[in-house]
Amino acid sequence: MDDPTFVIGVDFGTDSVRTLIVDAAGGTEIAAAVAPYRRWAAGRYCDPVRNRFRQHPLDYVEGLEESITTALGRSPSGTARRVRGISVDTTGSTPAPVDRAGTPLALTPGFEENPDAMFILWKDHTAVDEAEEINRLAKSWGGVDYTMYEGGVYSSEWFWAKILHVLRSDLQVRPSAFSWVEHCDWIPALLTGCAQVMRMKRSRCAAGHKAMWHEAFDGLPGEEFLTRLDPLLEGLRSRLYRETFTSDAAAGTLSGPWAKRLGLPEQVTVGVGAFDAHMGAVGGGIRPYVLTKIMGTSTCDMLVAPMHEMEGKLIRGICGQVNGSILPGMLGMEAGQSAFGDVYAWFRDLLMWPVTNMIAAGPALTPEASAAMKAETESRLIAALSAEAAKTPVEASGVLALDWMNGRRTPDANQALKGAITGINLGTDAPRVFRALVEATAFGAKMIVDRFCSEGVRIDGVIALGGVARKSPFIMQVVSDVLNLKISVPKSEETCALGAAMCAAAACGIYPSIESARTAMESGFETEYLPNPVNARAYEALFDRYRKLGSFVEQETIRLRSL
Repeated sequence: MDDPTFVIGVDFGTDSVRTLIVDAAGGTEIAAAVAPYRRWAAGRYCDPVRNRFRQHPLDYVEGLEESITTALGRSPSGTARRVRGISVDTTGSTPAPVDRAGTPLALTPGFEENPDAMFILWKDHTAVDEAEEINRLAKSWGGVDYTMYEGGVYSSEWFWAKILHVLRSDLQVRPSAFSWVEHCDWIPALLTGCAQVMRMKRSRCAAGHKAMWHEAFDGLPGEEFLTRLDPLLEGLRSRLYRETFTSDAAAGTLSGPWAKRLGLPEQVTVGVGAFDAHMGAVGGGIRPYVLTKIMGTSTCDMLVAPMHEMEGKLIRGICGQVNGSILPGMLGMEAGQSAFGDVYAWFRDLLMWPVTNMIAAGPALTPEASAAMKAETESRLIAALSAEAAKTPVEASGVLALDWMNGRRTPDANQALKGAITGINLGTDAPRVFRALVEATAFGAKMIVDRFCSEGVRIDGVIALGGVARKSPFIMQVVSDVLNLKISVPKSEETCALGAAMCAAAACGIYPSIESARTAMESGFETEYLPNPVNARAYEALFDRYRKLGSFVEQETIRLRSL
């Protein structure tokens, strides 16, 4: 095209924000840029021992501006004036308390350094007790079970549990929090200059999967239920929202100040936001009954099906089923694992302890040599472990692990659960333990596939996205063998940002729907993993041992928590 039209997808991940500029005509990726969250990288506002993970809104604001302006700077001359739309995806559930204008409290005087006034990251598990209370009340109060469309189990990773925990624990935030917003709702409001929280367009994706919103409930859970849960929630429902929007809707257009900051026209449409996994599934080419796995620090497993084919079905133990949360007009279903890449990172960091704290910190090396050695060892460790682990046949190691290092997301959310490693002896080495951890994460993936199938939802194939899918052939082959399914990996390295760009193309009217935008702009696939029949059979017996170990650990966890 002589005069191409561009759209921008912005992907707010756990550690950084990525911007991708895309030619809307065919999906050609023009330029990309990544900006880290500097406060997050320094470990500020987090306490991993207490499972507290908070992010300052300034990390998001600064990363947004830096990544977009850098990507535009890497684009051909004239790109900025031809941009038609921007859409964003974020992690979730990642809510924050806000004032009447919709400003996160951490951006207001007196709250700048208060972690409870910041965004509560998806993997923050400080609200385990509150999640348990929600589940007990939903099943016992005699009214509607508001968890019925959330898989029947509410998680500490989600909206209401996090809100209740902060309101109970922080007497400074409590009276100042007029309302609460998800990260994916706040960024579009910020870009469009929305200065009234009640006028924010709220994401159907975030509301349906994490906040128990549903058309059948006329919106969010009822006031009686919420106040019975805790009187601190009285009146909050009326200060949140009733209406929600799918990601083909426009939140507005760029405000003057943000257009100037980014170097873009004010006419640029800003789409309604959604979670990274849902837009990532769009960017990865999701189709009905093809499970799309976003495989990174955790996993999110996305599935869509025609609404009429799912009528009357409630899938137990998943992270919700929501009309239009991924593709408007289809039922979006979400599952996932609370830790995937994080499991491998934990083991890497465990092995790195003497390198970091003894060798690199010793007097024999200069500071420069120490830093270089540490960086080199850390960057090569997972690849080296993978190469050695691949030489060990299935079951030869004798080691079996559970992947619940960050609790269990699905099936049947339980963030109180812990990981385990069994079968260790004096001959067990690091590669054998690593292989057991990889197999454990694959078994966790199979538990999700088996739950969908047992609930009458077929799985016709698997698409894998994210860093693990692109960088770890050994891990991907193990997952293919355990699932006994072909796994396809898209060409694009930025499927979440690409999916956001596709949603932007629909929101600004370049395409009539997200599906038509996806068809025109998708990247196709570059790699396929086919299951090894011999390994697939061997893993059937090992998977049975994994389930039995998991059942034992879960029952013991329940028993100990009841003491």
